[in-house]
Amino acid sequence: MTERSASPQPGGDLPDRLLAVRAAEGDEDSFAVLVQRHSQSLLTLARGMLGNPQDAEEAVQDAFLSAWRRLPEYRHAAEFRTWMYRITVNRCLTMRRRRPPPVPLSTVAEPATADAWTQPARSAEQDAATAALSHALAELDAGQRVCWILRELQGMPYKEIAHVTRTSEQTVRGRLFRARRSLQEAMGPWR
Repeated sequence: MTERSASPQPGGDLPDRLLAVRAAEGDEDSFAVLVQRHSQSLLTLARGMLGNPQDAEEAVQDAFLSAWRRLPEYRHAAEFRTWMYRITVNRCLTMRRRRPPPVPLSTVAEPATADAWTQPARSAEQDAATAALSHALAELDAGQRVCWILRELQGMPYKEIAHVTRTSEQTVRGRLFRARRSLQEAMGPWR
């Protein structure tokens, strides 16, 4: 008796453009392939923009739901990936606008310190540096933050970032320059 290997998901090797056409015609399996293919990079983007894994998951789910509903309108002027990035960025920006203002640190009680022997200094320093970077990213304006995340974390080319953000490549370059400069200043003590 031969063992059957798990077959790949139907359409897994097809290009996004064809999968999107099939999905627009109601093929849920094709859309599932697109979701599987792009969800991780969209989650990374949303986490970077929102700073909260639960909010990021909600934003990406909402983005895919919106995409499913709007697939018949999708005209393939941009790659499906770029279209999904734009939908996700817009959803994240909407969620950020609706958030209550942050609570000042001075009003939050300081947590009890753990025994120095249970927490290695290196781990604490790394956690502090990560927190400092997260804080520095949160301090960037939304345009700079999204450009930085798309370029530095997603490796997206300037032209595609410009399409996602509905700006020019020159604007993207300027935002990236300012974001990098701000992050460099904020992270100076951690060098």
